[in-house]
Amino acid sequence: LVLGTAQSGGVLDLRSGEDTSAINADASGHVTMPKQPAFNVAPSGVQSNIDNNDIVAFGTEIFDQNADFASNAFTAPVTGRYLISANVRIDNLDSSGTWFAISIQTSNRNYTNLNSASTLDTDSGFYFFSITMLCDLDANDTANVLFNKSGGSATGDVSTSSYFSGVLVC
Repeated sequence: LVLGTAQSGGVLDLRSGEDTSAINADASGHVTMPKQPAFNVAPSGVQSNIDNNDIVAFGTEIFDQNADFASNAFTAPVTGRYLISANVRIDNLDSSGTWFAISIQTSNRNYTNLNSASTLDTDSGFYFFSITMLCDLDANDTANVLFNKSGGSATGDVSTSSYFSGVLVC
């Protein structure tokens, strides 16, 4: 690392071997890390007839800082704690099921938001599943979003108003 100098009103930066800023701090103390893993993605279209054990497809990158998201999965570039969040809207959710769940599925474990279908009086026009977890990931571990259900015959559709995001925290 090369340590830059902070002039009055200037920027202090730590540079990687490629001479690109890895950490920037301005004179007010605001710190940015342009190489810090962070992503936010959305579906590129409706994912119709999502069923048990289906991975939610995210084909539109809103941003992918450090290029660690591909093929519906985030791959951790380094070992650390990652704040990962999913907000998935399912349209036409079948009320005859027993339960529905959205999980953040990682190489180490799954984190699940489980909902009882008995809360639905009729098939739902739309239903949001949200989950946010601080996940421990080793270098090259992956994270994706998984849909599960128990019972019911019909399946739902993942709306384009769904999101999946994450950032390395520490």
